[in-house]
Amino acid sequence: MPLRLLSAVLPQPRPAMTTHPYLQHGLTILHARLKTPHGSFAALTGSQPRPFITLSRETCAGATTLGKHLLPMLDANLGEDGRSWMFLDKDLLHHALNHQHLPEQLADYLPEDRLPEIKGLIGEMVGLHPPLWELEHRVAEAIHRFAELGHVIISGRAAHLITRDLPAGLHLRLIAPLESRIRRAQQKLQCDRTAAGNFITDNDQARERHVRTNFEQDINDPHAYDLVINTDRIPPETAARMVLAGLQDRVAALTPAV
Repeated sequence: MPLRLLSAVLPQPRPAMTTHPYLQHGLTILHARLKTPHGSFAALTGSQPRPFITLSRETCAGATTLGKHLLPMLDANLGEDGRSWMFLDKDLLHHALNHQHLPEQLADYLPEDRLPEIKGLIGEMVGLHPPLWELEHRVAEAIHRFAELGHVIISGRAAHLITRDLPAGLHLRLIAPLESRIRRAQQKLQCDRTAAGNFITDNDQARERHVRTNFEQDINDPHAYDLVINTDRIPPETAARMVLAGLQDRVAALTPAV
């Protein structure tokens, strides 16, 4: 293989992750849960309902903003001693991969990302990582286990489909008009309108393809979710209260009567 092509598929050093306080808090919780013994895990999942949230989103529809507003509400109303809620987004997923004994950078090869799938296929050919289907399966196992443990918001990765057998989950879809999302992308990426529009289109199409290819489902199907929120019309604080109320009702329905 030509050196130029090989260098294109070799894992490149990733920039340091964002050091927002919520992310550092999430990392602390994640590391503790990854060490949970299997016996303790079985005890947890066999008692009270372990609530969790999956968060599907259009690109730049405000998932991170909602997560930051929602976490303190969840801790205050549905938290437990020693078990704070965490937001499992793309950064934390790299660490979750470690739990499956996979290098963090393999997240860069998973189909939901914007990188062309051919890059991942070439990576298989030269032995950089296991087949993509195996990566998907092992990441899905990690996501399912975190959902079983509860007290987690899982963003993306078709988590609403992976965890649909677990009754204590509330499944959200965040949407917003394209123009609003382009403005958010311009602010986030510090780019012009054309580049922001391309960024959104590439990401949305990749996520749609990921769900269609791996689950034969339409990511935009509203029937797959418990709640669809237009973040251009519903402020983050209001949306967070709506989500909390929905999850409280779900937990109450599943809690055995005393």
